Amino acid sequence: MKILIATKNKGKFGEIAGFLAGVPGLQVDFLGDYEVEDADFIEDGETHAENAAKKALYYHDKLVRDAGHEFDYVVGEDSGIYVEALADELGLETRRWGAGYDASDEEWLEHFMKEMGVRASGGAGREARFVCNACLVGSQSDSDELFEEYFEGETPGRIVEEAEVDLLPGLPLSSVFLADGSDEVYAALGQEKKNEISHRGQAVAKLRKFLEGKL
Repeated sequence: MKILIATKNKGKFGEIAGFLAGVPGLQVDFLGDYEVEDADFIEDGETHAENAAKKALYYHDKLVRDAGHEFDYVVGEDSGIYVEALADELGLETRRWGAGYDASDEEWLEHFMKEMGVRASGGAGREARFVCNACLVGSQSDSDELFEEYFEGETPGRIVEEAEVDLLPGLPLSSVFLADGSDEVYAALGQEKKNEISHRGQAVAKLRKFLEGKL
């Protein structure tokens, strides 16, 4: 079975591929390894699930239907963080917020932490929650119609006062997010522990179970 993870974020791909590692007969491909013209793609869903589906459907059309690549499934993923101190400011706009999508991880996190410091000094809380939705798209066995399957995860926690470990490429918030019940931020956790508690790990664990049932 061959699946495409529809993200150009190497950090996200690495996590998802890591969560799926060890599934017998499963090949996981990175969107960044394929040439695709996607300037017309617009991520404007009203929920993470809608954005995940838009990615999966768009790249299925581009790479399977149009380019003829043989993927059994295409997976889109969308995630974001909701922070009490920055109410209604991140969420769907997480990576585009603040310093913006084109900022480096370091620039984005520096802006985020500076703003967190200002808000927290004014009494706003550091409580936060990460959410993730993944959408798997594939063809119906007896028609050209596509089906969609959705998988979600959510992890409550808080933003610490400074980065506790080096930044992971593409995942700057993982250095400052401490999940409830954990004594280490996301980026300091081993793969197995992170699989258990992270928002993306929860969603992909459900995806993994679905794929294992198809093999």
